[in-house]
Amino acid sequence: MHCPFCRHTDSKVIDSRTTEDGTAIRRRRACPECGRRFTTIETATLLVVKRSGVTEPFSRDKVVAGVRKACQGRPVTEDQLALLAQRVEEAVRASGVAELPTHEVGLAILGPLRELDLVAYLRFASVYRAFESLEDFEQAIAELRGAEADAEAAAEAALRPHGEQDEDAGVEPGAQPVTAP
Repeated sequence: MHCPFCRHTDSKVIDSRTTEDGTAIRRRRACPECGRRFTTIETATLLVVKRSGVTEPFSRDKVVAGVRKACQGRPVTEDQLALLAQRVEEAVRASGVAELPTHEVGLAILGPLRELDLVAYLRFASVYRAFESLEDFEQAIAELRGAEADAEAAAEAALRPHGEQDEDAGVEPGAQPVTAP
């Protein structure tokens, strides 16, 4: 690291700490030539490869801007959008790759957006997954309803006393339950 004061080509690291959000490292350095101290902040660059082949740095602001359009008129706050963007960035960074296509960023957005607002999810998914007909919407809505029914069934099962089962539990499909005379 060059000294910003005397341009000496070397410096000594005195202290290293991670930033509060853990996305960067703050290093306190000293120049052996002039003795002055300075701070550097190091971040891992995450690049997004667009369909045109152009690469650009990942931007939470772009994620928020895209999702904000889908959330227009919905009860979603700016804080919720910022948290969603943070979750998306954490997810794409966790993939461990330095460059990822915009398609992967879109996939990372769909999950948290689905949890945030189903209508906004459908709006975003309709553009992202290029819905071309009403059948595409119907299929997506059916998937959402199926997932919602599964979640409700799991919640009901969790509320039952331990060991209690449905009346028809353990009966094979199509078989008649046996009743004692």
